Amino acid sequence: MTSQTASVPSPDQISRAPKVLLHDHLDGGLRPGTIIDIARENGYDGLPETEADKLGIWFREAADSGSLERYLETFAHTCAVMQTRDALFRVAAECAEDLAEDGVVYAEVRYAPEQHLERGLTLHEVVEAVNEGFREGERRARAAGHRIRVGALLTAMRHAARALEIAELANSYRDSGVVGFDIAGAEAGFPPTRHLDAFEYLKRENNHFTIHAGEAFGLPSIWQALQWCGADRLGHGVRIIDDIEIAEDGSVKLGRLASYVRDKRIPLEMCPTSNLQTGAATSYADHPIGLLRKLHFRATVNTDNRLMSGTSMSQEFEHLTSAFGYTLDDLQWFTVNAMKSAFIPFDERLAMINDVIKPGYAELKSEWLFQQTATTSGSASAGG
Repeated sequence: MTSQTASVPSPDQISRAPKVLLHDHLDGGLRPGTIIDIARENGYDGLPETEADKLGIWFREAADSGSLERYLETFAHTCAVMQTRDALFRVAAECAEDLAEDGVVYAEVRYAPEQHLERGLTLHEVVEAVNEGFREGERRARAAGHRIRVGALLTAMRHAARALEIAELANSYRDSGVVGFDIAGAEAGFPPTRHLDAFEYLKRENNHFTIHAGEAFGLPSIWQALQWCGADRLGHGVRIIDDIEIAEDGSVKLGRLASYVRDKRIPLEMCPTSNLQTGAATSYADHPIGLLRKLHFRATVNTDNRLMSGTSMSQEFEHLTSAFGYTLDDLQWFTVNAMKSAFIPFDERLAMINDVIKPGYAELKSEWLFQQTATTSGSASAGG
C-alpha cells in the first residue's frame, strides 16, 4: 500500500534505490566502445559506425525503426564480437559493473551459449568465460563501493533444436553461477511445446526455468508456457492483458488464465521500453503494467536489452513514476516482487529483501521525511 505522505521520487533517489533485475540479455547490453574495441581486435569490419557515440545511436534507432530485419541486425553485430573467451569475459564483467553502478543489487542475466561458438569455443568454455566475467565484475563493483550479485540464465533459441542440450548444460553449472534456463526467439511459429523434453528434464532435476511468452504472440503462448511446460516465470507476459476485460464503469473482470496467473503469483518479467519498441504497448502511460500493478499481479520491472533500448533500471523506473505517479513504496513493491521471484534459494532471497532492499528504501524514505520537516520548519520560521 502506498504511503499517505509519499511523493514521486527524484531521479537521484531512483538511481540510489536498490533494484533487482530478472530479464536482461547479455548480448543486448554491451557498451558501444567495447563493441568497437573487440571488433578491431578480432578483425570484424561489419559495424555500421566506428565511433562509440554514433554506434550507440545507431543501435537505438535500429531498434526503434519498426523493422524486424534492422532490429535483428543489432544482435548480429553484438554476437559477432562475443566469440572469444576474452571478449565474453570482458562483456560479462562490464555488464556487472554497469548494473551495480545503476543501483542493481541482484541480477539474472541471460544469454544463449549456442550463439558464441563461431571461433571454436565449446559450450562449456562459453559458460565458464561468462561466469568468470560476472565474478570479476562483482569484484570491481565492490572496489567501487557498490554491491551486486549476478546469476546467469542459459537460453536456448526456440527456432533451433538444442534446448535439451542447453538445459543439461544449465543443470551442470547450477552450483557454479548458473541459476536457471530460458528459451528465446520469435514466438510465432515456434511454440514452447517444441522443447518439452528440455522442460521435463529440468522439472525432474528440480531446476528453475523461465520462458519468453506473451510478448507478441498472445495468450496461447502464455498458456502453453505454464500449463504444458510448467514455467516458473513468464518472460514479458505482457499479453496477459488480453484476458482482462474493463467495463465502461471501470470494473475489471479477469479471464481464467489471467486469474490463474494472479492466483498462483506467477512472476511477470515486464520490460516497458522494449515493449514500446516491439509494439506490445503504445506508450508508458498505456502499458499494461499500470493495471497489473493495481490488480496485484506479481509484476516486475526489467530492461531486456539496455543497448538497443538505450535504457537502464533507473530509467525504466523514471518512466513509470512519470506515467503513473509511482512512489518509493511502489518501486519497493516491484523490487521485492522481483527478489521473491529470483532463482536463488529462499533464505538468500529473504536475506536480500530484509537486509538490503527494505533498509535501502527505508533510508530513502526517511531522507524524504527529514527534507519535508526541514521545509516545513523553514516556512514556519519565515512566517514568524
